[in-house]
Amino acid sequence: MVPAHSGRAAEPVYRPILAARRGELEALGHLDGALAPTLRPILQLSTADGSVVDSIRRLPPGLVPAVDVSALPDRTESELARWGVPLVPVIGLADGERRLAAHGAAAWAHTGCAVVRLRVGQARAGPDATTAVERVWRYARLAPEQCDLLVDCGDVCCRADVRATEPRVLRVLDWARRHAWSSVSVVAGGMPPALSRLPTDEPVPLDRWDWLLWQRLADLGVGFGDYGVAAAAPGAELAGDRLPTVRYTGDGAWWVYRWSRRGGRGDERVADLCRTLVSAPHWPAAGAGFSWGDHEILRRARRGAGAGSTTNWLAWSTSHHLAHVLDTLRRPVHGEASLPGAPPPRGRAPRGGETRRAG
Repeated sequence: MVPAHSGRAAEPVYRPILAARRGELEALGHLDGALAPTLRPILQLSTADGSVVDSIRRLPPGLVPAVDVSALPDRTESELARWGVPLVPVIGLADGERRLAAHGAAAWAHTGCAVVRLRVGQARAGPDATTAVERVWRYARLAPEQCDLLVDCGDVCCRADVRATEPRVLRVLDWARRHAWSSVSVVAGGMPPALSRLPTDEPVPLDRWDWLLWQRLADLGVGFGDYGVAAAAPGAELAGDRLPTVRYTGDGAWWVYRWSRRGGRGDERVADLCRTLVSAPHWPAAGAGFSWGDHEILRRARRGAGAGSTTNWLAWSTSHHLAHVLDTLRRPVHGEASLPGAPPPRGRAPRGGETRRAG
């Protein structure tokens, strides 16, 4: 885990918030088992679907997800202790006493720990937040040391969003220092909610503003999380206008491939998309060995499989993204990143680490 206030961990933990859709679950199911100890996904449920429980059972050994049921009614079927699979409950500061007690039961039944999710846009750091977390610990019967704090910034999709969000996060982190959290992580989404207006038949780079925000905070010893290759906003568009679409993560940018070439045959379009991708500079040196998703992309480039579907394209994109982030987090972070095209923040020394600018 990332210690809350004792500097960078030797093995940083990545905490992506993923919708519990088939694509994301398939990507997690194909994760290299050696990476499992450094990945702590948060599965965000929108429905009480028994298939999610089956998918959790099929995850690689050592990969224990946190599960957020805040969007579900407070009923017996959403009590995580009854699911019978190892998991970590996600606690919201506004959860009622009954749900807090149920989350505490789930924590004690499985791992003895929980995730506390603080949404920056909905909660203020200070006495109100302190009262709320003390209530969490009282009704869930958990100590602060058993809780990982997740500072959720929501969508950060442009330079102005980063500028507006950073001081809010700094205030929350200053408040968080008053408590002995097991770890503190900052999570944001950077993918635009809709891609249908992007050009087709060419890779389009989009700045990873969520990654840039974390780079500016990394010296504070906080862990990293994101929303995978999706936007944070609920119900955000995934497939553009149903064209074959791959969201391919690179250093500082996503490369979005939306393909309409080769007429109406989906397998031809996907094969052409994948051939273009595997010949691009951002295709990893490890090639198909980088992740399961990269393996599947190379298979299509060589016409070794069919076109797939929206679910498959999301699964390949998510698989590569998880592997890319975990690989990047192992590298040293050289200081604070600057906003593309902007001077360093006032009162802070200029440093390296500037990300690529989209377009």
